[in-house]
Amino acid sequence: MKLLRVGAPGEERPAVRTDDGRLLDLSSLTSDVDGTFLASDGVDRARAALAQGSLPELDADGLRIGAPVARPGKVVCIGLNYRDHAAETGAAIPPRPVVFMKDPGTVVGPYDEVLVPRGSVKTDWEVELAVVIGRRARYLDGPEAARAVIAGYAISHDVSEREFQLEYSPQWDLGKSCETFNPLGPWLVTADEVGDPQDLGLHLSVNGVKRQDGHTSDMIFPVDHIVAYLSQYMVLEPGDVINTGTPAGVALGLPGTPFLRPGDTVELSIDGLGGQRQTFAQA
Repeated sequence: MKLLRVGAPGEERPAVRTDDGRLLDLSSLTSDVDGTFLASDGVDRARAALAQGSLPELDADGLRIGAPVARPGKVVCIGLNYRDHAAETGAAIPPRPVVFMKDPGTVVGPYDEVLVPRGSVKTDWEVELAVVIGRRARYLDGPEAARAVIAGYAISHDVSEREFQLEYSPQWDLGKSCETFNPLGPWLVTADEVGDPQDLGLHLSVNGVKRQDGHTSDMIFPVDHIVAYLSQYMVLEPGDVINTGTPAGVALGLPGTPFLRPGDTVELSIDGLGGQRQTFAQA
């Protein structure tokens, strides 16, 4: 099942996308797709309503698609989690997941405009598989327990400013938390529909030129390990988002490749999860 939110920023309505591309209104079940909805068996309730045929259809013409989850409580990110990406940046394979946080306010819709920060010269792209947490998780005891708390998956664009990230501060957050730096969506695909999250292709192009063409099987730390690992150090709440890393092909790892500038267009996709498209503008 594919859950999404449609409408102007701040006025999104919850919806479900059918296999034939129709949008059905979930407003009778919930006011939003958020942590409260996920924690209260919202996915099962939406699935039951869909099976009963009781959901009215929405007119999708001209409707903006927002992020599929209302502002997450936190966005947790895993760095250097693909072998080829670690190699292209000259980094060693990390023995434990590299963890950093991203401001939840960076989350925007999958087709929204993304802003190049003032003073930026190294704004970079990163296609990533996002995990959306569906149940409260603390001290999970292994992969099976981790899989049980995952509501589903989405495409995440972990936009990064490399100068801010690597040259201004020993912490990565400055280059990761700039305004609009995390387009998410177009929808949240429930875990049962995705199947094996380690069997997905990731793709990204800039101005029509292919830059990233990776596969989640190349992850150093798989999804279930990441979720269980994080739960040993922080409580994961329903609606939280985990960005699981990016494959090779970012500008940082391609000497001579231009970083993003206003007017550039980035298109990205993950198998089974849809696609995104953003045009960049000056902040």
